[in-house]
Amino acid sequence: MSDIPGIVVNGASGRMGRMLVNLVSENPACRLAGALERPGHEWVGLDVGTAMGKPAIGVTVTDDPLEAMKDAQGVIDFTAPAATVALAEIAAQARAVHVIGTTGLDEDDLSKLEAAARHAVIVRAGNMSFGVNLLTKLTETVSKALDMEFDIEIVEAHHKHKVDAPSGTALMLGEAAAEGRGLRLDKVADRGRDGITGEREEGHIGFSAIRGGDIVGEHDVIFAGPGERIILRHVATDRAIFGRGAVKAALWGMGQKPGSYDMMDVLGL
Repeated sequence: MSDIPGIVVNGASGRMGRMLVNLVSENPACRLAGALERPGHEWVGLDVGTAMGKPAIGVTVTDDPLEAMKDAQGVIDFTAPAATVALAEIAAQARAVHVIGTTGLDEDDLSKLEAAARHAVIVRAGNMSFGVNLLTKLTETVSKALDMEFDIEIVEAHHKHKVDAPSGTALMLGEAAAEGRGLRLDKVADRGRDGITGEREEGHIGFSAIRGGDIVGEHDVIFAGPGERIILRHVATDRAIFGRGAVKAALWGMGQKPGSYDMMDVLGL
């Protein structure tokens, strides 16, 4: 076993998966310990480098999480809720850091992740970007400073292949805005208005989602008050920002006690 910490990439064939395979392989602080795919996937049994159309790198894609995790200290997971929850139990048994960028998790999924976090480190965030997490902190600060005369709207845009809305990042920003006002987001969120909706309720936080083309990710937090607006904005132009954040989170988590963490913890915000 190498002294360099090993990281497994779950969903290796996906857009984020391929990006993460490259980032982990190229980072001198870690090594690619495994590449996971779902049973029956055409990549299973192939060298992950070869499957990506590149030279072989000595890591075979497997559909067996136990096999992939046997020589790993961490796993990075940008897949689907069911796959993420199933992997969390195995990562916890292996005492491996589980970095989760999966969105669309429901309350039942989150409760299962909390159970796994009693035995190992889980770092979960709606967005792994350093910039977005700074934006989240700023959103909470501005929300706390302004009174209810300022309406809060969150507008997000992503590529046409994204399957969930609002995005995990938009919800993360909404949580920060609600927390700044001492509110629970689930009590004040307005999503996807359509038809005769009536006047906007004071204190509510609105969400709008745009899907199209190859937009990597854009998020605006709008504070609209009488006579003025404050707009906080983050634009992602390269998906690698999410991967770099995830790798940083995995390495950071290897020095922590079991529990649930987020990128604010990783960045010390």
